[in-house]
Amino acid sequence: MAGKTLFDKVWDAHVVHQIEGGPDVLYIDRHLIHEVTSPQAFAGLEKRGLKVFRPQNTVATPDHNVPTINQHLAIKDELSRFQVNKLTENCEKHGITLYGLGHPYQGIVHVIGPQLGITQPGMTIVCGDSHTSTHGAFGAVAFGIGTSEVEMVLASQCIMQPKPKRMRINVEGELKEGVTAKDIILYIISKITASGGTGYFIEYAGSAIRSLSMEGRMTICNMSIECGARGGLIAPDKTTFEYIRDREFAPKGDDFDKAVEKWRTLKTDEDAVFDKELTYDTADIEPMITYGTNPGMGTNISGNIPSESDIEASNLVTYKKALKYMGFEPGQQLEGIPVDYVFVGSCTNGRIEDLRAVAEFVKGKKKADNITAWIVPGSRQVEQQAWEEGIADILEEAGFKLRQPGCSACLAMNDDKIPAGKLAVSTSNRNFEGRQGPGSRTMLASPLTAAAVAVTGKIIDPRKLL
Repeated sequence: MAGKTLFDKVWDAHVVHQIEGGPDVLYIDRHLIHEVTSPQAFAGLEKRGLKVFRPQNTVATPDHNVPTINQHLAIKDELSRFQVNKLTENCEKHGITLYGLGHPYQGIVHVIGPQLGITQPGMTIVCGDSHTSTHGAFGAVAFGIGTSEVEMVLASQCIMQPKPKRMRINVEGELKEGVTAKDIILYIISKITASGGTGYFIEYAGSAIRSLSMEGRMTICNMSIECGARGGLIAPDKTTFEYIRDREFAPKGDDFDKAVEKWRTLKTDEDAVFDKELTYDTADIEPMITYGTNPGMGTNISGNIPSESDIEASNLVTYKKALKYMGFEPGQQLEGIPVDYVFVGSCTNGRIEDLRAVAEFVKGKKKADNITAWIVPGSRQVEQQAWEEGIADILEEAGFKLRQPGCSACLAMNDDKIPAGKLAVSTSNRNFEGRQGPGSRTMLASPLTAAAVAVTGKIIDPRKLL
């Protein structure tokens, strides 16, 4: 009998029931909820006269709709205020742990889970948010679900899911200077396209992946969804265990040692077979940036936008439409394009390591006059660390201001919207038309690249300033 993949080991251990010719009934260890996809789910429970089955397995925090300045004041936007209030009301009613605005643990749901030690290897984790795949960095099977499924998990702590196929992506070699985890994932998506992972759960492996910090691994898994995959995961190792150690809700003492023993077994067997396997060499990866309107439309920053002759016939219509929307030309050089906004934050790159990278880069430099920059920590804990480590002071000195935690300009559901026609370099995960505000134009890049753009006011290869 062939060995098992890491994904199979975790998934199979959580199957409560297999429906013949249908989906699996999967037990869920951790359910994360926020203010946008939960109100209808709670309303559905009420309608059916049901209680939350295991409230202790659910954790809530508001993040999508919250303002990132003056969080001590009432939320101005009526719908946002209603959703945040509803989350508070529902959590109180059902005995669910809520880290609300002002709580020291509040933040973006996919930042606080790992930070608090709620996310652990071998778990199944779901949330009504596509970027739940972030938690896969710990060797967990984590994926986003829809509102009706949120209701299903609240009611039963289980979910019905068809089992995805398995893909392994190996990244081998040492990363070149100025190349980060964000560049790795943008490179992968540019190669396999925004739909190349459809139907799969991806395991990331190889020496380059193993060399990454937990923050870097989270960035990679976070964007699995951007190539169409159901999720992504990385086998836990010493880096994982050291990250979890001493966190608020992590096992302590002997329990931690026992947990690590178990976690060490969470790896793909030597003889396991994947449905698809790909390998990339770090020698080919440079700082990346997107030029179009899906995350697969990316290229190395020192290069040019591809010409029509470089594009497959089936993608030509999308390519032409994207360039028209972005205001770019086929074959145009990317370096030197003037930029209006820079956004550093989101569940992709709003962690302390990301803010450290920006601060280190802008230290002693000044923000360009034409740039409006929003630097948004992913959580209250990240915000506090940024002040304690002097990051906030370095940013202020360079002309930036640290905002308060939230999803911010990632998705235009709050006050932080990029105005129509303006061009933003963003460390978030999506660049669809209007994603950051109606008519806004988005180029995705790493925090390092975003910092370089912020100080020069234009697209630039960060290596030129290192």
